[in-house]
Amino acid sequence: MAFAPTLKTWLLVLPAVAVLGVAGYRASGHAAGVASTSPPPDLPLAMASRDGGAPLPVVPEALARRLAAFERGNTLPSGLPLDLRADIEDASDLYAYAQRLRAQADNGNHEARWMLSRVYDYCAQYALDPGGYRLDNNVLSGLGLTAAPAMIEARERVAQRCGGFVPGDKLGAALVLAERRKAAAQGNLAAEASLFAEGEPLHDSAEYRRDLVERVRTSRDPEAYMAIAPGMGVRAAGDRALDGLVAGEQLSELAWRLAACELGLACGADSVLVNNFCANGGICSQDGAQDFRDFVYDAAVSRQGAGKMKEWIKRLVGKRDGR
Repeated sequence: MAFAPTLKTWLLVLPAVAVLGVAGYRASGHAAGVASTSPPPDLPLAMASRDGGAPLPVVPEALARRLAAFERGNTLPSGLPLDLRADIEDASDLYAYAQRLRAQADNGNHEARWMLSRVYDYCAQYALDPGGYRLDNNVLSGLGLTAAPAMIEARERVAQRCGGFVPGDKLGAALVLAERRKAAAQGNLAAEASLFAEGEPLHDSAEYRRDLVERVRTSRDPEAYMAIAPGMGVRAAGDRALDGLVAGEQLSELAWRLAACELGLACGADSVLVNNFCANGGICSQDGAQDFRDFVYDAAVSRQGAGKMKEWIKRLVGKRDGR
């Protein structure tokens, strides 16, 4: 997805992620192939055991959803703000937020549909197997990895905010892609940019690719900048249509991401962006107070590359100081 990590130069928790892949399967008793196929809606949600004891009773998904809401405190959700993007950062109940977005999307609001796809993307790993997701945190805590506490904290925030989703919601790449195709067809630029970045552009011509990148840059829309970023890194290398643009190198992807932050996307230490990279990608800062920009300069940009990065950002956002 457009907001998933792609660069190998970042601080990765690869051992932890590898173990979690195994632990999640063992803890939940899933058969091979579960990652690509969500359970059908009529299957119950298997709850995790406590302290290695007997498993908790199997709970139907409808009841599990109500229990999840109770655990989150039954906080009354706010109404959708005028800026439909705001609640993805602040809402404690992303399931309720998604329902409000769905109602707007079904009435033709492509901005709501784009944000709905972002919620689905953010919550997908948790929703696939909520019980196994929580058990995996226990595995992580026992690994003794330096980065594990930060990843556990990030994953716990995902679990808290996404607690209303269950396997029967079938969150995952296919659903996210379908929602983004609908939003792009309705004219949403961020969704169109994300399809390009995911290798599923609306059109496949050199003219279209260059025009799309120029439209994103001209829009100064931080969501569109962040969405297109993965397609502007090494994936764009050798694409003559993008000659002369900020594209084709490992750090060019990061330049687009940092430009999105400069243009107003939430990139603080507690933002969805930072939380998603850590919880769902294993890319975590060891400084819990560090925002996305500072983390990038610390972990992914050399001193020699910092000057080039600032020049790229200046080109993208038109500011005199890229940092």
